[in-house]
Amino acid sequence: MPEIRFIQPRTAQHPFTVEERPRLPHILSISIDMVPTESYADDSPYAAHLRLPNLRALWDGGVRFTNAFAVSPLCGPSRAGYLTGRYPYITVNEERAHDGQAVALRESDVIYPEYLKALGYQARHVGKSHIGTEVFTRAFSENDVPWNRWAPPLTDDDGYLAYLRQRGIQPMRYRRELAGLAPDRHTPGNRYGGWVVQANGDPFPLEGTYPFYLAHRAAETLETMLRRAPDQPLYLQLDFFEPHQPFCIPAGFEEREQALREVSELPASYWAARQRDFRAAADEPRIYEVYRRHWGLYDPRVAREYILGNLLQMEVLDAAIGAFLDEVRRRGLYDDALIVFLGDHGEMNAHRALIDKGVYGHPRVARAPLALKLPGGAQAGRRVETPVSLLDLAPTVLEAAGVRPLARLDGESLWPHLRGESPARAKPILFEAHWHVAPNPAVALIAELGRGRYMYTCNLTSEVDELYDLADPAGRNLAADPALAEVKAALIRELGRVLSADPRWRCYWHPLRLDRFDLVGGGQADMQMLVPKD
Repeated sequence: MPEIRFIQPRTAQHPFTVEERPRLPHILSISIDMVPTESYADDSPYAAHLRLPNLRALWDGGVRFTNAFAVSPLCGPSRAGYLTGRYPYITVNEERAHDGQAVALRESDVIYPEYLKALGYQARHVGKSHIGTEVFTRAFSENDVPWNRWAPPLTDDDGYLAYLRQRGIQPMRYRRELAGLAPDRHTPGNRYGGWVVQANGDPFPLEGTYPFYLAHRAAETLETMLRRAPDQPLYLQLDFFEPHQPFCIPAGFEEREQALREVSELPASYWAARQRDFRAAADEPRIYEVYRRHWGLYDPRVAREYILGNLLQMEVLDAAIGAFLDEVRRRGLYDDALIVFLGDHGEMNAHRALIDKGVYGHPRVARAPLALKLPGGAQAGRRVETPVSLLDLAPTVLEAAGVRPLARLDGESLWPHLRGESPARAKPILFEAHWHVAPNPAVALIAELGRGRYMYTCNLTSEVDELYDLADPAGRNLAADPALAEVKAALIRELGRVLSADPRWRCYWHPLRLDRFDLVGGGQADMQMLVPKD
């Protein structure tokens, strides 16, 4: 029987076993924040125009998962999910939480880097947290400085301000800034960033941007780790904020702006929403209209500039990631490292006259980029279309190190795919929305059915169902399509089976069986749960 080890040996907490590896790989994890599919999908209308040489080299040198999905449209819950490998009980970002709602991981929770650390890895982190600082400092170092909020600390990060001073760069200010409109459609509303200069009006250089600062810090951290214990395997997690708005586009991108301006355009669904005066369509839950009022993209020129800013911000981010990866290569680590690249969730990017994300079950906010570059470049260029979850990251990375947690994980290892196999998925993929700008409790099931791949969303406070064909780039709600009636019914039955089998999902199982009793049944008709607790 394998030896049982513990993350906390003194208290015998969080047991795991180890399958010995002849050599433990260095592991690098790079995450970016709120990514529209236009920025990474092979069939994106901008694929031939965006300049992302560093990211494309990483993607093409690894295995890309073209149907990877977050568990939440919000960064805090999504990060809590993929770092623990479990569906999160955090359902809201800290900034909009009600008193008492969970916004940080509990002390008893474990994120997967802690297993690596207990195995003997040096574990360090640079960048965003947004799931509480306590677990990050425990997992990485008491010297870690994870910022626990949605926006980057551009004005109060002492390290960043010192970085600028050392390079003779003044803090940034906007020379051209994007903003939505308030619900009256006249008053200036939310600000979305834009094009920046130095405080004195001089051009703001690329190396002064916050992504370049994080890449610089990660390179310094890497050097420290190698000096401290050159023979010890390392895990370095670099969490960028970009391309999340507010955008900060520096000097040097003027030609790129012009080139992308010539090809960028608003999606048809934006114009359809505008034709309805931005009111909810018959196939939309009301939450979509609420978010349109929140973002205020009533002016098509601002909406188009937002798309342009998003594309340019991806190019800025690509340059910063390239600077970090160049340092990894310079130190001879790139070829034999396992490199994980992911986004935490999606971005509407003007589709349906919406930007950012929201608590609704649309594929554009659920889908996320995911790629793994394997040691030695194994399986380079492979594309996997089978739907997977970001929850699968924890068991995948841990398997690379030979670690098997004895606690339950909700994801499943991607290694069969990484070895070139095509296994059927064993565990369901759920997506959960709850509270952000407004509450909208919703749960979605993402599944393969026959030759199709679909996302069915149950909105608990709306009579409008949502059903999406994941191969449809327009993201149309097909729930009322009679040709898909059997598909919709099958997905509802499967969702009912999944929810009824796990006590964590009783909050969704009860209203689902009330609304879809004809399809899911529900066992005994008495729904008061007058039974002993589990």
